[in-house]
Amino acid sequence: MTEAQRIAVVGLGSMGGAMAQNLHRLGWDVVGVDPSSQARERAAEHGITTTDAVADVAGTPYVVLSLPSAALVERTVPDLLSQPGTLAIVDTTTSEPATSQRLSQLAAQQGTAFVDAPVSGGRTGALAGTLSAFVGGTPEAVTAAEPVLRALTAKDPAVVGGPGAGNVVKLLNNVLCATNLVAVGEALDIAAAYGIDLGTAAAAVSSASGGSNVSANAYPSWILSGTYSSGFAMGLMARDVDLALQVGAERGAKPALLAQTQAAWQKALGERGPAADFTEVAPTTTTASHAFTTGENS
Repeated sequence: MTEAQRIAVVGLGSMGGAMAQNLHRLGWDVVGVDPSSQARERAAEHGITTTDAVADVAGTPYVVLSLPSAALVERTVPDLLSQPGTLAIVDTTTSEPATSQRLSQLAAQQGTAFVDAPVSGGRTGALAGTLSAFVGGTPEAVTAAEPVLRALTAKDPAVVGGPGAGNVVKLLNNVLCATNLVAVGEALDIAAAYGIDLGTAAAAVSSASGGSNVSANAYPSWILSGTYSSGFAMGLMARDVDLALQVGAERGAKPALLAQTQAAWQKALGERGPAADFTEVAPTTTTASHAFTTGENS
């Protein structure tokens, strides 16, 4: 095991824990960091060394961040940089572009690469190492981070721009997903009003020009089945929708349709709560007689 194969994963939640498992499986020497004893215990069950202190991994050659907010990323990175030796920090958090721009500059001053690389693909993709990453960073930083990016995605880095650009595109991805979830729900509500089986309608649409990953996968797997078990929280998606509009407003954009999406997600958040699965937005878009449950739609 070479020194360059040492890596720290900061944040061992659903995604971070799965990424740590994948890296461990690929032969990296992984240390997981999380204040939660339960998260550390889950990681330890898969052979991963753990600690509750970021200071313990300062100077580790490679670091992956998987944290709940940009504010926490901003507090964590200076601690990681408190000791020399870190080659690259890969931030997979759905963060804010201004935060990534500041941290990229801070890291560069100390000879460390920082890239924002928020990911899509869920826990399944994280475990398999087949995530999609929206990568923002300088060419030099992306090159330094490439071994980690390849381990997480199994492909060449999908660079979308300079520091912060990865955050912008990830937020746009999520707000489009959020919009599609609402739109497909409203469309299937009309199908239900006509007595059409919703699984049949979703499958038919998914094979045609109106189809999407939401209609082809999210609805059959988690909504029409009644499981609502994607593993991504309602509060996180509502946050990302808010951030997408905030990022747009900072540059003068005023997206009317996406503002309606924001209102729909705030309604769902109020009705279901932040801990609910994000797919539970579907019932909040429909009439009471057209609930998305297996018993009524199959």
